[in-house]
Amino acid sequence: MARTIENPVLPGFHPDPSILRVGGDFYMATSTFEWWPGVRIHHSRDLVNWQHLSYACTRTSQLDLRGNPDSCGIWAPCLSHADGVYYMVYTNVRSTIGTYKDTHNYIVTAPHPGGPWSEPVYVNSSGFDPSLFHDDDGRSWFLNMQWDHRAGRNPFCGILLQEWDRATQRLKGPIKRIFLGTDLGVVEGPHLYKKDGWYVLLTAEGGTFYEHAITIARSRTLDGPYEVSPHHPLLTAHHESPAGLQRSGHGSLVDAGNGEWYLAHLCGRPLEWREQPPAQAPSVYENLHCPLGRETALQRITWTDAGWPRLAHGGPAPATSVPAPELPPAPFEREPARDTFDSPLLSGHLNSLRVPFDPSWVSLTARSGHLRLWGRESLMSLFDQSLVARRQQHFRCEADTVVEFAPDSFQQMAGLVAYYNTQNHAYLHVTHDETLGRVVRLSVNNDGVPSEPAAPVPVGDAARVALRVRFDGPVFRFAFAVGEGAWTDIGGDLPTSMLSDEHATRFDNGIARGFGFTGNYVGLACQDLGGGRHPADFDHFGYRVSEAESLLA
Repeated sequence: MARTIENPVLPGFHPDPSILRVGGDFYMATSTFEWWPGVRIHHSRDLVNWQHLSYACTRTSQLDLRGNPDSCGIWAPCLSHADGVYYMVYTNVRSTIGTYKDTHNYIVTAPHPGGPWSEPVYVNSSGFDPSLFHDDDGRSWFLNMQWDHRAGRNPFCGILLQEWDRATQRLKGPIKRIFLGTDLGVVEGPHLYKKDGWYVLLTAEGGTFYEHAITIARSRTLDGPYEVSPHHPLLTAHHESPAGLQRSGHGSLVDAGNGEWYLAHLCGRPLEWREQPPAQAPSVYENLHCPLGRETALQRITWTDAGWPRLAHGGPAPATSVPAPELPPAPFEREPARDTFDSPLLSGHLNSLRVPFDPSWVSLTARSGHLRLWGRESLMSLFDQSLVARRQQHFRCEADTVVEFAPDSFQQMAGLVAYYNTQNHAYLHVTHDETLGRVVRLSVNNDGVPSEPAAPVPVGDAARVALRVRFDGPVFRFAFAVGEGAWTDIGGDLPTSMLSDEHATRFDNGIARGFGFTGNYVGLACQDLGGGRHPADFDHFGYRVSEAESLLA
């Protein structure tokens, strides 16, 4: 029986995939934005099974995210290989508010995608989505989109090309604008390939929401002019027959090594679409939300007799299931459903916000079999949060923990959080109340507006309090249990849509006031707003997929 690739291959927040094959190994790098460590790398040997391998930016000398606004940080990395060296190009975006973008581009190198990765080399700041192309004559070329902040101008003003000198690690020679994009607009995400004497340029267009697309153009010479494919666009879900993979675009190509080609691309799965798939693509995309964020999918590619790439199944719409390459199966061991914190190292599935894991605020050795967090700043902070979290990767799932925490002030909190960004999160935590004593409290921040959907509940002197969040498609709800007692729901149903890109993205008279490019996380958090760094101990962190999830797959 023929094997298939089931999309998305990287579920949950894994956008902007850059795919690379070296020998029999495939690697994929994806954006991490404000989450630490930076640039997530996966590995596969068959394109069907993928496993997290490493991160490219694991030291503050490589990446400084403190103070970066929501959905800034690492945008669209590019992974490449030449002469035994792996290159990772990435942008650290420091601002997106208003008409300006502060976009600093860097390159790190490694002998293997598993690392260690070098100290960064600064390249330029003219725009984001950088990439490296290594030509067959031994020369390398740096590409990025250019950002134009001036009033009345197209801010996405084209793709720039300049030579990268590998020996001196500097740009050299003239800067050339090689592609202005098509009428889809918002040209970005350039990747360059060479096939059969053609330079093939792949770009993203249409913006990263429901109009997103991939454009192909080619030229006989490196610096153009580039002719757009007659089968334009190569990929889009906009106004196409719905396959469940919406917002499809921003991708990269890979030769599987056996004559087969594939396209890695980002996509988003609206939870409303999943609950009730439409009979046909709507004319207007409204009231749709993707709380899992932008994910990574694969499509099989064929090349026409004239040398143009097309989706193998025809048309531009992405497919949820595509034929796998004729490679030996290479499955990986599944992730355990519960992290008991018995290892001296944190799981690669766990991330922090903007700052690295540091013994000053997080420890697996301070108490055996527990994760200890020392309280720091609030969940609104852009600097020093004590938060350890993992991606939500399923529409129906639950996460739980047991916390031991003895607060003596209302400014001390520790618990379980569903976290999209500083403006959108829900937090069930143990804290102190001057009248009730030790309590469980649910606080919600929806588009920056705080609320408490339930009164605080006293938990007395019980040493251990269990906390749970359960996602059930369009709603999620919290519960707690004292000691060995039964679960008690608190706060009722909350809208999952509040934890989505669409909800977080706001414009005021055409000016961006906030972007949402990430996806929901669930995690463990601790605050001490009085500055005393009061600690909390977490016994475990569980993440389980609901049986109902598979019924809707």
